[in-house]
Amino acid sequence: MNTRPRTIVITGATSGIGEVAALRLAEHGARIVFVARDAARAEALLTRLRSVNPHSAHSWHLADLSQIETMRRVGDEIAAREPHIDVLINNAGAVFMRPVRTPDGLAASFATNHLAYYVLTLRLLDRLRSTSGARIICTSSRAHRFASFDLEHLQRDGIRGYALSKLCNLLFVRRLSQLLIGHDISVNALHPGFVATRFADNSGFLWRTLMQWRKATHGRTPEEGARTIVYLAEAEEIAGRSGLYFVDCMPTEPSAAAQSDADAQRLWELSSRLTDVHFPGFGNGTA
Repeated sequence: MNTRPRTIVITGATSGIGEVAALRLAEHGARIVFVARDAARAEALLTRLRSVNPHSAHSWHLADLSQIETMRRVGDEIAAREPHIDVLINNAGAVFMRPVRTPDGLAASFATNHLAYYVLTLRLLDRLRSTSGARIICTSSRAHRFASFDLEHLQRDGIRGYALSKLCNLLFVRRLSQLLIGHDISVNALHPGFVATRFADNSGFLWRTLMQWRKATHGRTPEEGARTIVYLAEAEEIAGRSGLYFVDCMPTEPSAAAQSDADAQRLWELSSRLTDVHFPGFGNGTA
């Protein structure tokens, strides 16, 4: 009988819904491996994880997930240390109201919110495959409904860039779920709701003030926002269900743009070219 704790890898775990999800899953017995940009925040979360579940060897990796080489490095580091991964939660994300270019020359929204999901997931697929019933969870947003896929204008920031990156999350889940048919790995996406977190706090004064007002008047708590992540990571009824989009723990139909197989394939091919990371091809198809 296998008595090892479930190993859950999560990004964006040092604040907001990611932090709540990590703590709840640890409370339920999981071992948490998380990726952080700030060492001090990482150590603070590690202390909290140990306080709620001192029996598991929680750990963290330092990485800026806006940079392709760093994405690849941290994926390889985790794969080298973790022979089995039960759940991968791609949760890190940000909105950039002003144009920001990464060292790779990419829009920060596209790199952080989409390419990091793509690279980390593919780097860890073999470890997920080693675990029966492994799950991949991607945090998207209702904002995807305000975007249409535009291959020529993916490199944009601002609200339009954010919405487009969230559409990319759903197209990524769609294509990956197709490639994983016949394998015991599920991949699903979710919208956590409008949550009162640090989201958009790095924006300019006017936008930051507007968002702070909206969070105060309409925002969910991080506990409410994390509920669907925890549900997708743990619920028995989710086993075997893949390629879906969840809102408040219920499967919900995404926008028509998020259901385009052709656009999902175009995005996949572009992501592969930009990152030089490819589907491992361990089964019934190729990317």
